[in-house]
Amino acid sequence: MSFESNPILDKLPTHLKQYIKPQNYEDYSAIDQAVWRYVMRKNVDYLSNVAHKSYVEGLNKTGISIDHIPNMYGMNRILKEIGWAAVAVDGFIPPAAFMEFQAYNVLVIASDIRQLEHIEYTPAPDIIHEGAGHAPIIANPEYAEYLRRFGEIGSKAISSAKDYELYEAVRYLSIIKEAAGTPLVDIEKAEKHIEKLQRNMGEPSEMALIRNLHWWTVEYGLIGTVEEPKIYGAGLLSSIGESAWCMTEKVKKIPYSIETVHTSFDITKPQPQLFVTPDFAYLSQVLEEFANTMSLRKGGLSGVTKLISAKELGTVELSTGLQISGIFSNVISNDGKPVYIQTHGETALSSSKKELVGHSRHDHHQGFGSPVGKLKGINLAIEDMSPRDLKAYNIYEGET
Repeated sequence: MSFESNPILDKLPTHLKQYIKPQNYEDYSAIDQAVWRYVMRKNVDYLSNVAHKSYVEGLNKTGISIDHIPNMYGMNRILKEIGWAAVAVDGFIPPAAFMEFQAYNVLVIASDIRQLEHIEYTPAPDIIHEGAGHAPIIANPEYAEYLRRFGEIGSKAISSAKDYELYEAVRYLSIIKEAAGTPLVDIEKAEKHIEKLQRNMGEPSEMALIRNLHWWTVEYGLIGTVEEPKIYGAGLLSSIGESAWCMTEKVKKIPYSIETVHTSFDITKPQPQLFVTPDFAYLSQVLEEFANTMSLRKGGLSGVTKLISAKELGTVELSTGLQISGIFSNVISNDGKPVYIQTHGETALSSSKKELVGHSRHDHHQGFGSPVGKLKGINLAIEDMSPRDLKAYNIYEGET
């Protein structure tokens, strides 16, 4: 294992552990430490007046020092007191994985640090953004629960193929922008590619919409009133330039609401508007409101249709509790309800998240199909039938 575990990290599923890497603290240079000190001294001095009160309190509670880059092991010893943990990763990881880490109360921290040339802002995740931006606010219990719940719901949002293409483009830009000596023409080309993708995303997926909520709250959120907002978003807390810029009249302040899901963002530019929540509890209210629009809650034909369009691994859960996990390729409907669903490629069947014996992906390596729903002309679902009902409908041993 490339990281030091603890009781919180022990609960992580295997598929998330693949993203964790060792921090290698000794690799930070004297310049890296100086960049941390400079940003933190300027930020803490300024943010003490404009950030939510949880920020300064949280710096102390999470053991983040102004004088040196935080050591992940030291952070974990302190974070476990508030029920959280931190892991180092290599830059951007897929949005669904990032959110699933949050669902397990694990803060994902990109262990690299920005170059001196990008001291005020970088689009790449780095330890200043993650450690000094995200970590302090989770010391606030109300906000920590919002973050955990966001991860739980967000990790179940259905993506599209275009979402993944945009994620890869943003990840590539962040890498070349932080790499020493990258020609300016390559950076401009990567930025134009992202702009082109953003203009041609089509109908936004659930993941695209919930990423908007994440951006305008967790990353770039303000709290309080439109007239007197305070900063709590990690992107603002970790940027010397933008934390000052966002407090000017040049940045429009708008009351936060469910409508924010339809406001897209550009990671390469300062934000022209920001949204203000009255308190952390209201964030959770809006999140639940959005969750009610997702396939996670609505299910049915529209949910299966979204999974088919996504062309990625997904799970359908039937009312019996049976879970079918695979890449869904077909649905037959009748009167607006699915009556047959089908996957292609490796598929597994589970119940209560435990794989059924004899129904692993090796048993269904070419896919799985099944009729679903009620029998024609019978209003009672099979799973709700008593032995007497089953016999009345000829569902009986020896009968056809």
